[in-house]
Amino acid sequence: MFALNLPNVLTLIRILLVPVLVVVLLGQTENGDLWAAIVFALASATDAMDGYLARTRNAITTFGKLMDPIADKLLIIAALVALVSLDRLAAWIAMVIIARELTVTVTRMHATQQGVVIAANWWGKAKTIVQVAAIFFLIAAGEPSPAWVDGLVYGAVGITIVSGIDYFFGLRRVLREAEARREATTGAASAKTSGS
Repeated sequence: MFALNLPNVLTLIRILLVPVLVVVLLGQTENGDLWAAIVFALASATDAMDGYLARTRNAITTFGKLMDPIADKLLIIAALVALVSLDRLAAWIAMVIIARELTVTVTRMHATQQGVVIAANWWGKAKTIVQVAAIFFLIAAGEPSPAWVDGLVYGAVGITIVSGIDYFFGLRRVLREAEARREATTGAASAKTSGS
């Protein structure tokens, strides 16, 4: 059983808002775009709040470390797929973003299992902000989207690619450093054993 603290509750709320977003966005309800934009904005706000609260209240849990990034990806991927199905977003744009998000998430989880923690850097945070803004305005603007929204979407694609490249170079460096530390520790232990 996981600790039911406020950051974890916010993460669960974000996960529960994902199907709500899809239903409202794809449904033929009156003011559907407005309601979908509100749901997406609310869900995105919980992402910022749960991380801040977990750090400031020293409430970081295993559940939070695992489910927070999964909740983020679910929200982004669901919104992108819904927008593609509504012909508001080109499928290749959604695939570039989704492929980057899934690849980074899987490699980060694998690295964590090896004892290597890769913290989010400036590129990753900027990528999240631009992606959320692009998706929000795509939802809120309706069809057809204004040229500036299209520009924001292409900006999101660009920063997604750059942040992905930066992440993998950083991952390679961190893994090399971790391997060097392991070798140094092993070498020191061997020297101590042979010296005794």
